[in-house]
Amino acid sequence: MKILFAEDDKDVSRAVTVLLQRNHYTVDPVYNGRDALDYLTGGDYDAAVLDIMMPGMDGREVVKRARQKGVGIPIMMLTAMGEVDDRITGLDAGADDYLPKPFDGRELLARLRAMLRRTESFTPNVITYKDLSLDCGNYRLSCGEEFVNLGNKGFQMMEMFMRSPGRIISADQFMEHIWGWDSEAEINVIWVNISMLRKQMQKIGSKAEIKVVRGVGYTLGGEDA
Repeated sequence: MKILFAEDDKDVSRAVTVLLQRNHYTVDPVYNGRDALDYLTGGDYDAAVLDIMMPGMDGREVVKRARQKGVGIPIMMLTAMGEVDDRITGLDAGADDYLPKPFDGRELLARLRAMLRRTESFTPNVITYKDLSLDCGNYRLSCGEEFVNLGNKGFQMMEMFMRSPGRIISADQFMEHIWGWDSEAEINVIWVNISMLRKQMQKIGSKAEIKVVRGVGYTLGGEDA
């Protein structure tokens, strides 16, 4: 899952970004309202978490304009303002949830999960394809009784494959969705992770395979179990 996090306090931004990454979310952090709107309208996100009080444009205006431009992903608002009228204004602007500061990280994660469950794009916690099962709760890839626990990036790549089997996914799509626009990672990390996933699939005895479509990208296919 890819999250946009907009917060002008860089200490808070770093802390929340680490929290989300440790829980296997990909995060694009931004620090002002104008960047938040640009990223929301131009990016591929599953959800967004926005502070209200930001330079350039406040979070409520960001949400309002994003909704006008057709952005339909769930959006949570964070703010130190706890008055009822402020919450109503944010929700009326198009936000899906509202969490006052200071907040507990566990509550943020729980509200984010609940918000994602309410979307039409919500999918089961266990994804299956041919003889493979991917448990998104514990990041475990299994085939029959055999299983391996995947690392963060490998899990996110396999999730993309198994949610759209047969679809060709380019290296650029992996980079944007998993590593993020501002990542300094080199493109060869895609091949390194693909190679590791192939070995793990072979280790558990799966007949599915990740294929290369030369010059285009990668796709998950293979024989039926």
